[in-house]
Amino acid sequence: MDHKNNIDRKVVSDFGREWKAFNHQHIEDSLLHSAFDSYFHFFPFDDLKNAEGFDMGCGSGRWAKFVAPKVGLLNCIDPSEAALDEARMNLKALKNCSFECAGVDNSVLKNESQDFGYSLGVLHHIPDTSLALESCSSKLKPGAPFLLYLYYRFDNKPTSYYLLWRLSDILRNVISRLPFKIKYIISQLIALFVYLPLARTTLLLDKIGINVSNFPLTWYKNEPFYIMRTDALDRFGTSLEQRFTKDEISKMLLNAGFENIKFSDREPFWTVLSYKK
Repeated sequence: MDHKNNIDRKVVSDFGREWKAFNHQHIEDSLLHSAFDSYFHFFPFDDLKNAEGFDMGCGSGRWAKFVAPKVGLLNCIDPSEAALDEARMNLKALKNCSFECAGVDNSVLKNESQDFGYSLGVLHHIPDTSLALESCSSKLKPGAPFLLYLYYRFDNKPTSYYLLWRLSDILRNVISRLPFKIKYIISQLIALFVYLPLARTTLLLDKIGINVSNFPLTWYKNEPFYIMRTDALDRFGTSLEQRFTKDEISKMLLNAGFENIKFSDREPFWTVLSYKK
């Protein structure tokens, strides 16, 4: 596969609709702080106050609005014009954001021009994740930090956890092929009757001292229902999904020209920080 064709147009279209449905314009920033910290808690913002970098697959700009005030210039890139419209609305108060409608492999950013980059929950939804990481690497200056989040293959979980996911993946393969309005409704019912009860049950069990680290959906125990609704549509509405082990992610990053690879010990797995060689 060449770089220019490393994109799934149906997935792009579906995500454009998703970010219109969940544009995060009316959710309080305080409700997103916990999720933001889960990803960025080990990102070196202190070194990036005047830096220029990119948000690859920015979606509605839900993370960009936290990142932009901490840096010099943030390039928000997404292949969906509909998603970028929502990002522009969310980020209109910030004067240091630029917007580009492009895929990971055809951005106009110059090679070795960026001081940092991040891509969260995006590159597992494209045909060739390894190739996409090479494209991200090409835009970064030597020594630049890159934060990545890819769906994990439950390599740190019991076998039962993996088997439960396999059952859910059968549902995803069916639901994701339905018309958008129908899969939207189904995903919201899943959020209400599966995500919410399990998340709040793990919160209760956690508070009374029970280890819930291997409970399904435990990451959502403190998250608002809006996040669960968004992620249920993301999870069950997307036809192209790939998952990777920690070792596989490390190898892809090394092959793409990254070093000093450090995985977060927090959920969501796997979030990983590395640096361009």
